[in-house]
Amino acid sequence: METKPTEISSSKMFGGYNKRYKHFSPTLGCSMTFHIYFPPPSPRSNKFPVLYWLSGLTCTDENFIMKSGAQRAASEKGVALVAPDTSPRGLNVEGEADSWDFGVGAGFYLNATQEKWKNWRMYDYVVKELPKLLSENFLQLDTSRASISGHSMGGHGALTIYLKNLDKYKSVSAFAPIANPINCPWGQKAFTNYLGDNKAEWEEYDATCLVSKYKDVSATILIDQGEDDKFLHDQLLPFRFGEASRNANVPLLLRLQPGYDHSYFFISTFIDDHIRHHAQALSL
Repeated sequence: METKPTEISSSKMFGGYNKRYKHFSPTLGCSMTFHIYFPPPSPRSNKFPVLYWLSGLTCTDENFIMKSGAQRAASEKGVALVAPDTSPRGLNVEGEADSWDFGVGAGFYLNATQEKWKNWRMYDYVVKELPKLLSENFLQLDTSRASISGHSMGGHGALTIYLKNLDKYKSVSAFAPIANPINCPWGQKAFTNYLGDNKAEWEEYDATCLVSKYKDVSATILIDQGEDDKFLHDQLLPFRFGEASRNANVPLLLRLQPGYDHSYFFISTFIDDHIRHHAQALSL
């Protein structure tokens, strides 16, 4: 099976290119797709730092690339954008598509421990397999300079992956993250099925629990949250993460945006701020 990525589409945008690739993932046991936005060549450097974007429930690798408009700022700052898919696909596990908030499109960026969901290892895919694949196949990417961001479930993924891998990422940001999943319905459903009943394992994928453990955070964490987001108070719980960050003396900029909801209209409004936030951390 072809583990080397094969280009399946390419579109020019803001002087650079959106390119989509397909490869077989040994980590997940299935074929996966991902997008890279390559900014135009820069006189300053022939290698681009990488910003990983993790998408939310029901999304694929296409949503962010098509809807966010992040390429304009990424082009200006010389940052490559990498958007993986949100779960394994095509495995035909019983029940994988029964609901929109679990299974296909809902990998929660963890390594499942329950036998039925053993292929759901999106944490290892994002943290280990994908960076190695990029460094071996795309010489124009400098994967040693990387940051991470995401939305909703992907915001949860970005925060937890960053906190557990401070040596791998220069900065993190999130839009409307599921910030305390052990205490919300989406998280409890996913963690029960993927991880079983061991609550200690749940806490290893909860940003609010993790932030008190990993206190060597130097770069400010940036979170944008729409005040009119219908999921704010029962699913996202950013204020709990804010309180935990303060208690741990972890630098956090939590911005509440009046009138904004959970959609890509919200993300596209503030994405340039996030690109600049990461570009600064990546020393551009």
